[in-house]
Amino acid sequence: MKKLSFLLTMLIGIAFALETQAQTISATEIMQKAKAGEDIKYQNVTIKGILDFTPYLEKKDDLPSSSWWGGNSNSIDDEITGSVEFINCVFEDKVLAYYHDDDTEYTFNADFDKDVTFKNCTFEDDIAFKYSDFGGRVIFSGSTVKGEANFKYAEFEQEVDFSKITFAELANFKYAEYDEAVSYAGTTFEGEANFKYTEIDDGVDFGNATFERFLNFKYTELNGDVNLKGFKVNGDIDTKYTKVNGEDFTAYLLRNK
Repeated sequence: MKKLSFLLTMLIGIAFALETQAQTISATEIMQKAKAGEDIKYQNVTIKGILDFTPYLEKKDDLPSSSWWGGNSNSIDDEITGSVEFINCVFEDKVLAYYHDDDTEYTFNADFDKDVTFKNCTFEDDIAFKYSDFGGRVIFSGSTVKGEANFKYAEFEQEVDFSKITFAELANFKYAEYDEAVSYAGTTFEGEANFKYTEIDDGVDFGNATFERFLNFKYTELNGDVNLKGFKVNGDIDTKYTKVNGEDFTAYLLRNK
């Protein structure tokens, strides 16, 4: 009887674990909480639908009568005031903190006041955080992005962890600014990696990072502790005007690789 009871307990536990892993959450449900200022925390779930942090859905039917050429700004911003945490989750559709409406020429953005975590997640489509300002720590470590990843013009005020990520398509960090240390250690860029004009002020770890296609490092500025051990570029690379603590990038790489 004890053995039977133990087996039944094990089966119930396995069934509960499988049910938890297979749980599907609506992106709309999540966004309602986020827009209300609540902390967002999910683990081992699948998110169905576009996770849209921008104010597009709330503002699209109430836009000003004229755009920026009529004296108004064509950018509409919003702030996510609660923390955001997803661990081991699957996103079936896009994750957006940036959206440009081609019909109206308005751009919608979301900034984040607190920590943003997408750890060991799978993104089946594009993610867009263009122009986003991150006030807290940012963690995407261990994740897989199957679509494009757009962090162009993003500003990171605290530490950032982009380690051990697989970027299947374009990873765009052009003009991004990092105030604190950032890690890309062990990350694989299967598509183009664009760091043109990127500024890193307080250290970066590119240890064992692999770039399978084009790496655009033109005008990039890397300052602080810079780790390039195991740094590997299998495609083309542009390091014109790239500086590491004021030193030519190629010279630094040869001395420290």
